[in-house]
Amino acid sequence: MGGRFSVEKLIREKVRQGKKMLAVLIDPESFTSKEAIETARRAEELGASLLLVGGSTVVEQSHLDHITRSIVRSVTVPVILFPNNITGITRFADAILFMSLINSSSHYFTYGAQALGARVIHKYKLEALPTAYIVVGEHSSASLVGYANPIPESKPELVAMYALASWYLGMRFLYLEAGSGSSRPLGPTVVETARKYYPGIIFAGGGIRKEVDASKVAAAGADVIVIGNLVEMPDFEPALKAISESLKKIKS
Repeated sequence: MGGRFSVEKLIREKVRQGKKMLAVLIDPESFTSKEAIETARRAEELGASLLLVGGSTVVEQSHLDHITRSIVRSVTVPVILFPNNITGITRFADAILFMSLINSSSHYFTYGAQALGARVIHKYKLEALPTAYIVVGEHSSASLVGYANPIPESKPELVAMYALASWYLGMRFLYLEAGSGSSRPLGPTVVETARKYYPGIIFAGGGIRKEVDASKVAAAGADVIVIGNLVEMPDFEPALKAISESLKKIKS
């Protein structure tokens, strides 16, 4: 129990150096343990700085435990939990995005699940990264499961309001999400507007499958670009490599 790294310190050091980070999200519901290990290894080889484990519908605790432990044993980069609920917590990760879905209409997803999971996280000695989670754009698995009211991309000023409120509430990380399986990638205007007001670490993901989309979001101010659905495709490596190489060229 307890992580191999001070994950927040590692992330902040990369940001201080002006580096953009690639994070690959592995959804346990979409991979066998063998597939997850191979995907994690290839992601690290192709330049991923972080690996996230979780998703919108994770419910099988034993499978999450096994996959997370297997990935941690197979890579040298931090493995961070991306929980959808208290079922998304396992003691085998290095850290957890301690997220509040701040545009949810359900108190459970803004602070209820967090209260239920807090003592478990403390018991496991997981490093908690206080994160405001905002769903943007169309309805997706994340918005449906979390009772979120997605913020239209045409209203980036609303994202800025939520982002600034999150910072004032002490959330040092902001996760802007277009939603799992989104048909459209997260747009750069939303990220650029949030960046003007939010001085913390910005994660951005959802629907990003191409180098051009990743580059636009990174250039707009995201510190960490999250790639998820792409790595569930059998031929993901060329596209992920192109994304990784493009991020190396962009400085904060």
